[in-house]
Amino acid sequence: MSFSSLLRATPRLAARAAPLQAARQSARRSYASAAPAPKAGGNGGLLFGLLGVGVVGGGLYLYARPDSDDARTVKDAASTKEVDYQKVYNAIAESLEDEKYDDGSYGPVLVRLAWHCSGTYDKNTGNGGSNGATMRFAPEANHGANAGLEHARNHLEKIKQKFPEITYSDLWTLAGVCAIQEAGGPYIPWRAGRKDGDVDNCTPDGRLPDGDKGADHIRNIFYRMGMDDKEIVALSGAHALGRCHADRSGFDGPWQYSPTTFSNEYYRLLYDDKWQERKWQGPPQFENKSDKSLMMLRTDMALTTDKEFRKYSQKYAKDEQAFFSDFSKAFSKLIHLGVPTTQLSEAVPLKKTEDQAPATA
Repeated sequence: MSFSSLLRATPRLAARAAPLQAARQSARRSYASAAPAPKAGGNGGLLFGLLGVGVVGGGLYLYARPDSDDARTVKDAASTKEVDYQKVYNAIAESLEDEKYDDGSYGPVLVRLAWHCSGTYDKNTGNGGSNGATMRFAPEANHGANAGLEHARNHLEKIKQKFPEITYSDLWTLAGVCAIQEAGGPYIPWRAGRKDGDVDNCTPDGRLPDGDKGADHIRNIFYRMGMDDKEIVALSGAHALGRCHADRSGFDGPWQYSPTTFSNEYYRLLYDDKWQERKWQGPPQFENKSDKSLMMLRTDMALTTDKEFRKYSQKYAKDEQAFFSDFSKAFSKLIHLGVPTTQLSEAVPLKKTEDQAPATA
């Protein structure tokens, strides 16, 4: 389904999304084409479909784990050559758009990859998280929650080949940052220094959220990572991007009408539209009453029914800047979980392509 066809919703949303799409189309960049991916090989649900604190100075030390025996088993798979991370970012940005893939962009599935490689962190054991990129190996790649993410990993291989000095762990998280920023989202503080691990570092299955569960399940998953209720609701806003796929998660459909644009529309639709259980052969999910073209999961609806979650989701529905601010902090925290602080660089400024000076001839 094309981006334009998804704007059939309301004049307000169409007016809101059209300038962003027009800008994206006018700035469309050429890139080396790879073998086309299957149209349905997409996001599967950024957070739940399958299944403040900044990075300034010492701030990250609040949530990155210290050195440990586990950390010392993770080997550095990259060379010592200095990496120009802005060049890596720009190469990823140039590769995002592809009319043959899902809604015309690899952005949403790259966000999901960054999320899933980071959301395995367990603060109690100190293992998991973005350090290691262990989804490269069959045990973790075959976890049900990671179905469909081979499209994201394969897509980034051409970037890895161009910049062999970057680790997969840094590449995957940087790609998520790039995808969010290029979709119109906030700046995400990012630090380099993750190291690639071995198959022995793969995390056990079952650490990622299940979209068919309620508030208690969400808290169990996120509290294990060291997240609080505000961060849970803010990170759920990543559902502004992408869609679920029946052949991946079992769930089906997008959360909003413009699934390649990062905004607070996800929260607004939770409250502005009416939702009913969908009658179909798949797992329980909700559909909007107005045109039945959008979906929400039980985990999404929990943001409106749980008292603590509701106060944040209502705030974000009314105030996009508040959402952007809280999401930036929460997502930055997420993608640094499990990385020993001694490995990390200072914050790397990553400019959006629209904010970079044009190249001179």
